[in-house]
Amino acid sequence: MLGEKKEQEKGSKQTEALKKALEAEKKRSEEYLVQLKYARADVENLRKSFDQKLEEARKYSNERIIIELLDVVDELEMAVQSARSSNSTEALIQGVEMTLKKLKKTLQNEGVSPIKSVGEPFDPLKHNAVERTEKEGVEGCIVIEEIRKGYTLKEKVIRPSMVKVVMQPSQSHEEAKSNE
Repeated sequence: MLGEKKEQEKGSKQTEALKKALEAEKKRSEEYLVQLKYARADVENLRKSFDQKLEEARKYSNERIIIELLDVVDELEMAVQSARSSNSTEALIQGVEMTLKKLKKTLQNEGVSPIKSVGEPFDPLKHNAVERTEKEGVEGCIVIEEIRKGYTLKEKVIRPSMVKVVMQPSQSHEEAKSNE
């Protein structure tokens, strides 16, 4: 009987220790759950804040260039007003030339530059050929005239140049001419 009582006491102590351990783990898991809920809320708030800042950046990203373009608008208005008051087309031309110069500088500051075309080898990534002329003694395909300027933004072509090109006559044309 004494051995049995000791066994019960030992079992009771183990049960008590297990209950305490279980309570401690429950408490710890509840703390983790609360921390997880706070972390989720923080992540959601960060996401909302990021989305809001991104939307604001999109909304006002071109503000700086628009301010510069407004200066160009002001200069064009002054050129028109000056030409009207003096009845001189020369004043209008000078005003427009000055404004064009300022606009080109603004574009250059933004990384926009014209594509060099005339005298260059035809590059389909930079040029859009709208007319082709054939000529003997020409090597490759060369741009002979630019109809509309093309531009790059930094390194990316944003508008290809519209050009006329000259190239050697094709074999079928040469054979047709020799048969005539």
